[in-house]
Amino acid sequence: MIKPTVGRVVWYWPDGAGGPEAQPYAAIIAYVWSDRLINIGYFDQDGEHDNEISVVLVQEGDPRPASRFCEWMPYQMGQAAKTEALQAQLSGDVKS
Repeated sequence: MIKPTVGRVVWYWPDGAGGPEAQPYAAIIAYVWSDRLINIGYFDQDGEHDNEISVVLVQEGDPRPASRFCEWMPYQMGQAAKTEALQAQLSGDVKS
């Protein structure tokens, strides 16, 4: 699980976003309620900005909600996995 912190970038999927051509909006975490609930400022497809409060942050393995939500970008997921593997190796949890 990636801990959300203020200032991190996430993907925002507003209500009604979907279909094969859909793209997420870029969003910045403005406030953290919990590991799975955040406030964001986001930019839409035209570069216009807005905000949303109490948005679900989908963590790895969580189902995607039917309504608006945020998720980590694939790059962030990869970096988190690399960090966890290195921490495990350094603590002796993984044998080389």
